[in-house]
Amino acid sequence: MINEITELKIFFDSPKTFEILNIKPLIGLTGLYFIFNNKTKIQYPFKQSRLLYIGMSEKKTNSIGSRLAEHLEGKSKNWGLINYSKVGQLYFTYINFEMLRKFWNNRIEDLESYFILDFVKKYGVYPICNNKSSYEILDKKLKAKFIIDWPYFE
Repeated sequence: MINEITELKIFFDSPKTFEILNIKPLIGLTGLYFIFNNKTKIQYPFKQSRLLYIGMSEKKTNSIGSRLAEHLEGKSKNWGLINYSKVGQLYFTYINFEMLRKFWNNRIEDLESYFILDFVKKYGVYPICNNKSSYEILDKKLKAKFIIDWPYFE
């Protein structure tokens, strides 16, 4: 069928501690990354989650590794992440964009929006450290429907 939608379950890789040793291998990799803490559950309107931030890297020159390093060093000036890192160990996991290309023919920015909006549907609001006020998926004719393993962060 021409308009068939592919349903794909998204599972996250093992958590990695938010430290430079784990970040360096991701230099040059594009995709989404998820920063969370190990103990503190954030009370979102619909349910609790340890997820703090969903981010993306759209270019190899501004890779997942580069973006995570900026957050770790405080260069991103995301005060929420900086302060959460002061009170407890942070972790991250990521999704390599190349792995989804077969299922997702839109921009990576749209993929980030998809994940953030799906989080909003399940939890009632954006992750606490995401500062943007609006997200949208520009191409409404999606060929993929992702079932995201949000309980991973609960």
